[in-house]
Amino acid sequence: MLPINIVRHKEFVRAAATPLLAYHGGKLLQNVEVTLIYWGSAWTNDPLRTSLDEFFAFVLASPLIDQLAEYGPIGHGKLVQSLLLADSEPPNPVDDVNIQAILQDLVAKGTVGAPTPNSLYFVFTPSGTTVTIQGQSSCQDFCGYHNFVGNIVYAVDPYDDCPGCQFVPGDLVGSTTVPASHELCEAITDPFLNGWFDDGSGEEIGDICAGQTKVLDTHGDLAAAATSYAVTIQPSMATLDGTTPISLAVALTPTSSTPPPTPGQSWTVQKEWSNTSGSCV
Repeated sequence: MLPINIVRHKEFVRAAATPLLAYHGGKLLQNVEVTLIYWGSAWTNDPLRTSLDEFFAFVLASPLIDQLAEYGPIGHGKLVQSLLLADSEPPNPVDDVNIQAILQDLVAKGTVGAPTPNSLYFVFTPSGTTVTIQGQSSCQDFCGYHNFVGNIVYAVDPYDDCPGCQFVPGDLVGSTTVPASHELCEAITDPFLNGWFDDGSGEEIGDICAGQTKVLDTHGDLAAAATSYAVTIQPSMATLDGTTPISLAVALTPTSSTPPPTPGQSWTVQKEWSNTSGSCV
């Protein structure tokens, strides 16, 4: 069975079965290099764009990536580019074929970096734009997907303000980072649809845990507040024959005052399947 490479509508209920991801020999994105592409002028003043830039800068070196190591030599990645395509508008509806064409054009013109063995291009479409792939429509059938054309690996995240894709009701950022994290982990572990997926169902690492979320907090990545000290040792008595006890007075004096770290940003992500634990983590 071929892998399922979409984030299903949030009301989808998966069949009750014990999943097991199997490896099919394909390449992995071992240290993913992400390019974010915001397609359409509507993104120019949309605060969600800034939030997503911040999210990816964090999540690519977060515990979410660490947990993928059980599936191979997968380590931290990085955000290499954030591109606003304000002078180009996607058609509505926009099909996966159109998205492949714009990606190929951007690569050919050098607007985005040429694909490397770790490249992943993330395409975000504006609110109100329907994305279609293989006869299915965003918000009705899915909330995101990943795919490839040639050596270009990409993910698509339609604007998640429709009822079927509000994974965190009332929170547009959270409702976007959930499917984005889903597709990120699947693109890393199954970029060419011949990597890790369940042979029985075709489900990938994120599909198995669809709708299950957790919160990551940047507190864990903030350096602890530290205070440096100057140490002065003053031996008050000493003799050469060692018969007189030596008294040492140590003064610990702060040389600077460092304020405690500011509260971290919390990000909602989707849980991913772990073969090791046999659960969504």
